[in-house]
Amino acid sequence: MTQVLTHLPRAVASGPRPGTIDAGRARRAAAELLDALGVDLTDESLRDTPRRMAAMYAELLTPAPFAATTFPNDGGYDELVVATGIPFHSMCEHHLLPFVGVAHVGYLPGDRIIGLSKLARVVELFARRLQVQERLTSRWRTGSSSSWRPRASAWCSRPSTSACRCAGCRSPGRVRSPQRCTGSSATMPERGRSSSH
Repeated sequence: MTQVLTHLPRAVASGPRPGTIDAGRARRAAAELLDALGVDLTDESLRDTPRRMAAMYAELLTPAPFAATTFPNDGGYDELVVATGIPFHSMCEHHLLPFVGVAHVGYLPGDRIIGLSKLARVVELFARRLQVQERLTSRWRTGSSSSWRPRASAWCSRPSTSACRCAGCRSPGRVRSPQRCTGSSATMPERGRSSSH
């Protein structure tokens, strides 16, 4: 028997609510912004840019629903489970520019275990919204482990921010690694089952 983490879809409340994206209004707003920036929207190659722009943001901010299932830890597995190199992309809430990177997840199973592929889905679920990197890492931890209840878990992201590359300080080498842990760090062993994505 599996246990569905039914709280996960509700945990994306800071993103667009289902059915609330107004495609027409977003397209008109994109056209107005581009016009204000001096872009000639009568140019044939730019004529459909507002629609594409609105569709792109709608896609990047809308998580794909899924049912994350857990299973009884019948074997009593009590060592570290690690999934590394999970790719993700999210959106900076300050500049509306994407940031991309990889996430690393480790957890000590409790009464239940979660499939490694589902950890990747959790990463994607919480990434599709406007936010800062530190909040994203915190949401991965609090949004997933509260129902699946591992004995301890650690989430780390290594993102690269477009805002640092393209605007402001223009420093392409800057990479931060926000980390969030729950449970006792003293119980996290150095060995365990791992998976790379």
